[in-house]
Amino acid sequence: MLYLLRMVRDALWVLAALFALAAGWTDWRWRRIPNWLTLPAAAIGITLNVAGGGWAGARSSLLGLGLGLVLLLPFVLIRSLGAGDWKLAGALGTFFGPDRLLTVLFGAILIAGLMAVALVIWKRRVGKTLRNMGRLLGAFFTLHRPGEELSLDDPASLKVPFGVAAAAAAVLYTAGHFRGVF
Repeated sequence: MLYLLRMVRDALWVLAALFALAAGWTDWRWRRIPNWLTLPAAAIGITLNVAGGGWAGARSSLLGLGLGLVLLLPFVLIRSLGAGDWKLAGALGTFFGPDRLLTVLFGAILIAGLMAVALVIWKRRVGKTLRNMGRLLGAFFTLHRPGEELSLDDPASLKVPFGVAAAAAAVLYTAGHFRGVF
């Protein structure tokens, strides 16, 4: 029985990494993370957590789902993050639970930040980016929405595929788990 539980828990880690890789690939390739990927992944994450941990597994999985959705919702509402990225965070939460999800999201933010810095330097848009960041901070502190030119809706804006960063973080975290780091 313990062997079966161990297999279910290992499957959670492996499937989380595979799901994250698939989401990262679709975000890189087509700049979207489709519902046909995120919704079944969330259901699988919940199911495996229930199978491996009973009510405690269900609680952890649902709390991870809720935490992922709540933390990223403000960024979706101001149009600085896409809804696919939002659902990706929720689905990853069903696999990892709330505590591990925080670590994965923190890693994803760091990776996305590094990707953004590299993109800004590569495209030679450092000055414009610094001015836009100032405008975003001003909008944040005055509780106003930034202009449309500072959202995902502007076709000229540089965009970092957050799904790629989240995939890298989830895969690195999973690899660390199997190596005994986490």
